[in-house]
Amino acid sequence: MSLIDQIKTRITQAMKARNAVEKEILRVALGEMQIAETRAGNLSDEEAAAIVRKLLKSNHETLGLTADEGQKQTLMQEIQILESLLPKTLSVDEIIGLLGPVSEQLRAAKSSGQATGVAVKHLKSVDANAGGKDVAAAVERIRS
Repeated sequence: MSLIDQIKTRITQAMKARNAVEKEILRVALGEMQIAETRAGNLSDEEAAAIVRKLLKSNHETLGLTADEGQKQTLMQEIQILESLLPKTLSVDEIIGLLGPVSEQLRAAKSSGQATGVAVKHLKSVDANAGGKDVAAAVERIRS
């Protein structure tokens, strides 16, 4: 089931459960995805996930700027809902464990950028889902 289909299903569930916060944030995400589809045609799950990450970033920024406790609580709920749409990523320690076979290459690389490139290539070869910042942190820990 595509991410868009999952969102549509969850909107229906949220409506039945009368969960206004979930329904509204999912509608916003779906609307953004539909706009992107109109512009570019079919949307891949990765492109849809990028939209969810953009919304997450926006909510985190707003959360840092607001003083209203009610708004903070709503933003935290929205963040949880949006995060639940994204696939779980590996922790830095899990990434370090997966990079064991290429750890010598990482240490021998001329720069952190080259080492991160080696790490990303290896992680893709084992179908690992890892965030870029976490991969960079893991590479730095291995290289230090």
